[in-house]
Amino acid sequence: MTRPTLRVSTPVEHARILGVGGVRGENVVVNDDIVGPISSSDEWIRQRTGIVSRRRAGEDVDVADLAEGAARAALEAAGLTGSDVDAVVVSTVTWFEQTPSLAAVVADRIGATPAAAYDISAACAGYAYGIAQADAMVRAGTARHVLVIGVEKMSDFIDPTDRSISFLLGDGAGAAVVGPSDTPGIGPTVWGSDGSAAGMIKQTHSWLDYRTAGPSGEVEWPTLRQEGPSVYKWAVFQMTPTAERAIEAAGLRPEDIDVFIPHQANMRIIDHMVKKLGLRDDVVVGRDIAETGNTSAASIPLATERLLREGQARSGDIALQIGFGAGLVYAAQVVVLP
Repeated sequence: MTRPTLRVSTPVEHARILGVGGVRGENVVVNDDIVGPISSSDEWIRQRTGIVSRRRAGEDVDVADLAEGAARAALEAAGLTGSDVDAVVVSTVTWFEQTPSLAAVVADRIGATPAAAYDISAACAGYAYGIAQADAMVRAGTARHVLVIGVEKMSDFIDPTDRSISFLLGDGAGAAVVGPSDTPGIGPTVWGSDGSAAGMIKQTHSWLDYRTAGPSGEVEWPTLRQEGPSVYKWAVFQMTPTAERAIEAAGLRPEDIDVFIPHQANMRIIDHMVKKLGLRDDVVVGRDIAETGNTSAASIPLATERLLREGQARSGDIALQIGFGAGLVYAAQVVVLP
């Protein structure tokens, strides 16, 4: 008896980003607005981080609203609608519902049903993780168009008296549509993690520790903390080699890179990486952190959106993007801008 042969998806050779979009919190929060509780100054924050202001969303705006706005903007940029989307991948650490996934909620809102939909938790590397997965899905023939969203409302996770990370954080969402291409548009992803150092960026306590504080029974809300000096050293010394490997994996040299779009963690980290990577003097560098703050999973697509919108980067430019953060997790790839 002849055993039946399975039929497999029809692969395509290449994938690329077809369009990006972004939404930032509507409130501009300058340094002077937050320095009191942390006994700091505008000058100190600018010197240590490069941040002049950050964008934060109002209480009536949640991560689903931000994600939906970015998704619609990316689809419009790609000339597509929700019905063209076969899969939705959302990276976030600030969607406070274990289930259903934020991706499923967003897919319904934009008319992408019955697209596959799921969330990933890879913090500041999450968008680059999502691009890696979208690239693989498209090239394998599992999906034709994949919507990748990085979204955070970090202001829900802030202790305004914390000097380690609170003053860095902003709210926003960035999205990209990945689809088939006649030419290579997304290079191999170099990614990984080091859970042995997970304590360097973490919540103050687990959601299981629903503690009460005082006779009124108010909830002690988990917030973020980081070991700033340790995170800085890890980023500047470990992430530059990761970026170099991504360039090499794409068959390129540092001088071939037109645009550098790192996670918007700290301007000093960005400047260090630019110097160590040996990029061209005229390379365009994403510095959205100065006005938007650190938006974790949203930071790379938001920086990309700004560069394209302001004309600093152009369609067809070769861009190196790298995300890194809590976990510790990281991912880098070279992409062709839409």
